[in-house]
Amino acid sequence: MTSKERVIKALQHKEPDRVPTGEMGVDYPITERLLGKETYYRAKYRELEALWQGKRDEMVASYKRDLVELAKRFGWDFVPVFLVPSKRKKYEPPEFIQQYRWKDKDGSIFQYSPKSKEIACIKPAKMTMENLERLEKETYGIDESELELVRYVVRKMGGTHFILGRYAGGTLPIQGLSDMWEIFGRYEGEEYPTQSDFEGFMMKMISDPEFVYRLIDIHTKRAIKRGKAMIEEGVDGVMMGCDYCDNKGPIMGPKYFRKFIFPSLKKHCEKYHAGGAYVIKHTDGNTWDILDMMTEAGIDGYQGIQLTVGMDIRELKEKYDGKLCLWGGVDCSTLIGGTKKDIRKETECAIRYGAPGGGLVLTSGNTIQVGAKYENYLTMLKILQRKGTYPIRI
Repeated sequence: MTSKERVIKALQHKEPDRVPTGEMGVDYPITERLLGKETYYRAKYRELEALWQGKRDEMVASYKRDLVELAKRFGWDFVPVFLVPSKRKKYEPPEFIQQYRWKDKDGSIFQYSPKSKEIACIKPAKMTMENLERLEKETYGIDESELELVRYVVRKMGGTHFILGRYAGGTLPIQGLSDMWEIFGRYEGEEYPTQSDFEGFMMKMISDPEFVYRLIDIHTKRAIKRGKAMIEEGVDGVMMGCDYCDNKGPIMGPKYFRKFIFPSLKKHCEKYHAGGAYVIKHTDGNTWDILDMMTEAGIDGYQGIQLTVGMDIRELKEKYDGKLCLWGGVDCSTLIGGTKKDIRKETECAIRYGAPGGGLVLTSGNTIQVGAKYENYLTMLKILQRKGTYPIRI
């Protein structure tokens, strides 16, 4: 059975020869340790510096070379791809406010944290009617150079592996705010107003719902165009990012999720399914209150399963068996701070309860992040090799 067939079997809730695996992304420290060389793939701030220094082609060449080698060396069954920076654009250095903090041409302020190695939008440009009208007038076509990585990986591995196109999606057009609450909040003694900005967007759902509908519609059209472009190039599935939940539950009530987000998510699923692709939805946090709606919208898989906030694999399997393919099994916090024994316990638990009958793709709860222990990730893969063959006998 090929890796592609293995993943498709799991998505169809049928048992393949073994539980498939792969990762949505691997941050540069583990990639560099495995390959023994420096990479631009998920190298964070170094990627931005490369663009500002005119090294776009060198950076994309590293993506292509290192991602394929990474997938082969780790024995992945699915391989993530994404659109790369356009060759046609000039990437001028932005206006730096201070070291590691800069403002883009639209007025959004970004911050890099040397400690966490993450980049986040700490103060987005204001959502005004003028900006909205400008967005509506812009065209969102994709030039050939943005598809360079997608085409390369499809050509190299598409015959044997499940190629997964990943991007943020257009359902919640404030990507970046929720992601950085726990990364930043305080930096060198200064508080950022990110939460109030986010709450301002949420308040518009009440005070100006037409604005929110219009904003989501613009981003939905753009996102679908980009997703369909990857499908036309041969990807087998689309991974939609953007978190809907925090550790306690949805960042908006289920009522507002149904009203504003659900229609967009459903539209994404309908368009991608019509193109012959599967839809995997990533979201961290406690999703119990909206997971029924996400499934109703048409997603095929759920990735971002955060065990530490109550998203139990056994309960998920019992409720969504035959309806939702689970992509996860080992929590990111365990990969970072756990022991090999902890990794073995979570991996075996995921296989025991999630794998029977198909419907499980074993991955981390998000990505292999900066700080994850190399030995822990290898342990997860070794346990899968020993215990993940069907029929499951754990």
